[in-house]
Amino acid sequence: MMCCKNLSGDNLADPVEKVRAFLEGAGYEGEIFHSEETIRTVDDASRSVGAPPEEILKTLVLLADGEPVLALMSGPNRIDLKKIKTLLGAKRVSMARPEWVMDYSGFQVGGVPPVGFPSRPRAFLDEDLFRFRTVWAAAGTDHSFFPVSPDSLRSYTEGEKADIRKNN
Repeated sequence: MMCCKNLSGDNLADPVEKVRAFLEGAGYEGEIFHSEETIRTVDDASRSVGAPPEEILKTLVLLADGEPVLALMSGPNRIDLKKIKTLLGAKRVSMARPEWVMDYSGFQVGGVPPVGFPSRPRAFLDEDLFRFRTVWAAAGTDHSFFPVSPDSLRSYTEGEKADIRKNN
């Protein structure tokens, strides 16, 4: 890992504190890291973390019939909204607008974590994440992140492993 420092004990901004509080309550034993470089995109995160794009976790916030749903994706994969619609039996599924995500969660797109939301939205985990021992998730900002195993991520989010990737 390059360019990063451990943030334990630092006085952090509220979004990272929300993630830290959730993780501590869930028994997470890892660390939250800070990068001077942004992790806003998968490529940015891959460079900052020093991991391949496939091991970068994208947290997408969707709206299914007006309710928030998380799609936790392997970095290069694209979401198939039709698959989410089928899994949920929803009439309408769309990507949440960045402003909606911020209002709902307090997290800006580019730093949305998989945990720390005001309520626990339903979550689906891209099957491809489970090919890796560790994936790297945003921790509330576009400069903070943490490592997590896909199985722990599924437990923390009470999520469902599913085929949600768009086939190209």
